[in-house]
Amino acid sequence: MLGLLVIIVISWLLLHFIENKSIDALGVVPNLHRISQFFIGCFIITIVVLISIYVETIVLNVKWQFNEVNYRTIFNAFVYHLRSALTEDLLFRGAILYILIQRIGATKAIWLSAILFGIYHWFSYGIIGERAILMAYVLLITGCTGYVWAYSFYKTKSIALGLGFHLGYNLVMSFFFESQPYGQLIMEMTSKEALFGWSEFMFSMFKGLFPSILTLICVKLLLKSRLYPQTENKAV
Repeated sequence: MLGLLVIIVISWLLLHFIENKSIDALGVVPNLHRISQFFIGCFIITIVVLISIYVETIVLNVKWQFNEVNYRTIFNAFVYHLRSALTEDLLFRGAILYILIQRIGATKAIWLSAILFGIYHWFSYGIIGERAILMAYVLLITGCTGYVWAYSFYKTKSIALGLGFHLGYNLVMSFFFESQPYGQLIMEMTSKEALFGWSEFMFSMFKGLFPSILTLICVKLLLKSRLYPQTENKAV
């Protein structure tokens, strides 16, 4: 929690002294519009992740079993993932991204944010010094995810939608797969078939890129739909 507070303070200082803006330039102060963005993001990414898991279940003939549900643990997982997602979003899609957009343009800033987000996961996954192909894969997959979330920040002028994506993705994945400190909260994989060669490669690329591609499509459709209040977005 202390680390998050430090990031918020530094973000405020950067925005104040470099851009003469308040912290709300990041769209962090809750209002009805941003709260709706957050929950829309959670809903969209939940559907995306469940589709991905369903495809994996079919392709790999995965067998699942239900675990005993502990609602207190699920709540703790929600708080944990909310805090970690907010921390990462303020770092990679917060004040620095906002400033970069103003200084070097949206396209370059979004790609730079995406690349840095991918490199960050080399450290968070502990794969520094591992095989180059693994590091390249992680950079590609997490970088594409970072691109979509940074694009969402730029288009909505708020971290709310991307935060919904981030929290929803991490939380739903923890319902099904092993993760630290919370994992397999609802389901547990008991068996699956293995793929080899090009089949393994193609499925790995699908599993890694499909959520980002589908999420980006959903963002573009959302911005054009009646569900998204365009007039309010322009006023932010």
